[in-house]
Amino acid sequence: LSTKVHLIVDALGQPLAFELTEGQRHDIKAAPTLVARTHPRCLLADKAYDSDGLRDSLDELGCQAVIPPTASRCGQVPYDRELYKARSEVECTFSLLKQARRFATRYEKTLRNYAAVVALGCALLWLRI
Repeated sequence: LSTKVHLIVDALGQPLAFELTEGQRHDIKAAPTLVARTHPRCLLADKAYDSDGLRDSLDELGCQAVIPPTASRCGQVPYDRELYKARSEVECTFSLLKQARRFATRYEKTLRNYAAVVALGCALLWLRI
Protein backbone atom coordinates (compact mmCIF):
# COMPACT_ATOMS: atom_id res chain seq x y z
CA LEU A 1 0.00 0.00 0.00
CA SER A 2 1.18 3.49 -0.74
CA THR A 3 1.26 6.07 2.03
CA LYS A 4 1.09 9.86 1.98
CA VAL A 5 2.72 12.08 4.56
CA HIS A 6 0.82 15.27 5.41
CA LEU A 7 2.94 17.79 7.27
CA ILE A 8 2.49 21.18 8.92
CA VAL A 9 5.65 23.22 9.43
CA ASP A 10 6.31 26.57 11.08
CA ALA A 11 7.76 29.62 9.33
CA LEU A 12 11.29 28.24 9.70
CA GLY A 13 10.42 24.89 8.16
CA GLN A 14 10.40 22.99 11.45
CA PRO A 15 7.80 20.19 11.48
CA LEU A 16 4.94 20.76 13.93
CA ALA A 17 2.58 17.88 13.13
CA PHE A 18 2.22 15.10 10.61
CA GLU A 19 -0.35 12.54 9.62
CA LEU A 20 -0.10 9.46 7.44
CA THR A 21 -2.94 8.48 5.11
CA GLU A 22 -3.52 5.97 2.36
CA GLY A 23 -2.05 6.92 -1.00
CA GLN A 24 -5.44 7.05 -2.74
CA ARG A 25 -7.00 9.33 -0.10
CA HIS A 26 -7.41 13.00 -1.07
CA ASP A 27 -5.13 15.54 0.62
CA ILE A 28 -7.99 17.63 1.98
CA LYS A 29 -9.16 14.80 4.28
CA ALA A 30 -6.13 15.11 6.59
CA ALA A 31 -6.10 18.90 6.76
CA PRO A 32 -8.79 19.57 9.41
CA THR A 33 -7.20 17.30 12.04
CA LEU A 34 -3.73 18.74 11.45
CA VAL A 35 -5.03 22.30 11.64
CA ALA A 36 -6.96 21.51 14.82
CA ARG A 37 -3.80 20.13 16.46
CA THR A 38 -1.58 23.10 15.59
CA HIS A 39 -3.92 26.15 15.63
CA PRO A 40 -1.99 28.19 13.01
CA ARG A 41 -2.53 31.91 12.46
CA CYS A 42 -1.83 31.53 8.74
CA LEU A 43 -2.02 28.41 6.57
CA LEU A 44 -0.14 28.25 3.28
CA ALA A 45 -1.26 25.31 1.17
CA ASP A 46 -1.36 24.28 -2.48
CA LYS A 47 -4.40 24.00 -4.73
CA ALA A 48 -5.25 20.51 -3.50
CA TYR A 49 -6.41 22.07 -0.22
CA ASP A 50 -8.79 24.57 -1.84
CA SER A 51 -12.25 23.84 -0.46
CA ASP A 52 -14.98 25.94 1.08
CA GLY A 53 -15.16 23.61 4.09
CA LEU A 54 -11.49 24.04 4.95
CA ARG A 55 -11.65 27.79 4.38
CA ASP A 56 -14.69 28.03 6.70
CA SER A 57 -12.98 26.03 9.44
CA LEU A 58 -9.88 28.24 9.13
CA ASP A 59 -12.04 31.36 9.43
CA GLU A 60 -13.60 29.96 12.62
CA LEU A 61 -10.12 29.51 14.09
CA GLY A 62 -9.09 33.04 13.05
CA CYS A 63 -6.54 31.64 10.62
CA GLN A 64 -5.73 33.33 7.33
CA ALA A 65 -5.99 30.93 4.37
CA VAL A 66 -3.31 31.49 1.72
CA ILE A 67 -4.48 28.89 -0.77
CA PRO A 68 -4.61 29.51 -4.52
CA PRO A 69 -7.98 28.63 -6.02
CA THR A 70 -8.34 25.66 -8.34
CA ALA A 71 -9.04 26.36 -11.99
CA SER A 72 -12.48 24.74 -11.69
CA ARG A 73 -13.65 27.05 -8.88
CA CYS A 74 -16.59 29.19 -9.97
CA GLY A 75 -15.77 32.34 -8.01
CA GLN A 76 -12.03 32.96 -7.78
CA VAL A 77 -10.90 33.57 -4.21
CA PRO A 78 -8.12 36.14 -3.74
CA TYR A 79 -4.93 35.12 -1.92
CA ASP A 80 -1.65 36.82 -1.04
CA ARG A 81 0.77 35.81 -3.81
CA GLU A 82 3.82 37.20 -2.02
CA LEU A 83 3.04 35.34 1.20
CA TYR A 84 2.36 32.15 -0.81
CA LYS A 85 6.00 32.14 -1.94
CA ALA A 86 6.96 31.17 1.61
CA ARG A 87 5.28 27.78 1.02
CA SER A 88 8.61 26.65 -0.37
CA GLU A 89 9.60 25.99 3.27
CA VAL A 90 7.29 22.96 3.24
CA GLU A 91 8.95 21.60 0.10
CA CYS A 92 12.40 22.20 1.62
CA THR A 93 11.36 20.30 4.75
CA PHE A 94 10.21 17.34 2.66
CA SER A 95 13.50 17.49 0.77
CA LEU A 96 15.44 17.32 4.03
CA LEU A 97 13.31 14.41 5.24
CA LYS A 98 13.87 12.55 1.98
CA GLN A 99 17.62 12.58 2.56
CA ALA A 100 16.91 9.75 4.99
CA ARG A 101 16.69 6.66 2.83
CA ARG A 102 14.08 4.91 4.98
CA PHE A 103 11.75 7.91 4.67
CA ALA A 104 12.19 8.33 0.93
CA THR A 105 11.86 4.68 -0.10
CA ARG A 106 9.30 3.65 2.55
CA TYR A 107 11.05 0.42 3.51
CA GLU A 108 8.83 -0.09 6.54
CA LYS A 109 6.02 -2.56 5.95
CA THR A 110 3.66 -1.39 8.68
CA LEU A 111 2.10 2.02 9.12
CA ARG A 112 3.21 2.11 12.77
CA ASN A 113 6.87 1.60 11.85
CA TYR A 114 6.74 4.14 9.04
CA ALA A 115 5.15 6.67 11.41
CA ALA A 116 8.10 6.09 13.73
CA VAL A 117 10.53 6.78 10.87
CA VAL A 118 8.70 10.03 10.06
CA ALA A 119 8.69 11.05 13.73
CA LEU A 120 12.42 10.37 14.02
CA GLY A 121 13.07 12.37 10.87
CA CYS A 122 11.07 15.30 12.22
CA ALA A 123 12.93 15.12 15.54
CA LEU A 124 16.26 15.17 13.73
CA LEU A 125 15.17 18.27 11.83
CA TRP A 126 14.46 19.98 15.15
CA LEU A 127 17.90 18.97 16.38
CA ARG A 128 19.55 19.72 13.00
CA ILE A 129 21.99 16.87 13.34
